[in-house]
Amino acid sequence: MKFTCPLIAVSDLEASKKFYENVLGQKIILDLGWNVTFEGGFAIQLNFADIVSIDKDSVMKKSHNFELYFEEDDFDSFVEHLKKFDDIEYVHPPKKHDWQQRVVRIYDPDKHIIEIGESMAVIARRFLDEGMTIEETAKLIQHPVEFVKAVSCDEINKDP
Repeated sequence: MKFTCPLIAVSDLEASKKFYENVLGQKIILDLGWNVTFEGGFAIQLNFADIVSIDKDSVMKKSHNFELYFEEDDFDSFVEHLKKFDDIEYVHPPKKHDWQQRVVRIYDPDKHIIEIGESMAVIARRFLDEGMTIEETAKLIQHPVEFVKAVSCDEINKDP
């Protein structure tokens, strides 16, 4: 069996497409008019309750038990980009975790949580460029030494 992609229920396909394309820069690879798959490996689905034969009222908004996670190399520019959109609802403003990753969480039009985190490879490179050792960087960012070594050898590319 092969896992294909996460699929999220949406109530307004056009609003969701606009959000994912314009706010998050995702590219559509397949648009069936009721189901849209994005290059990033996820899909949005209109009329989800009907398709799976469940009560429409059971499809919740702001369930807070699921998120789509994205990483951004240039986190500061992305935060500035978000300011262009008056209708963005924040789960929380940008913050930094103990592992040194800056993140922001917002809601999509159907109130699914979207997390945008600074790329962990970019963070590791920054500390290495500042003169920290691989071991010091691994400890600080709470990632395996092997990850940091790969970053230091450019085995983990900036753009996947």
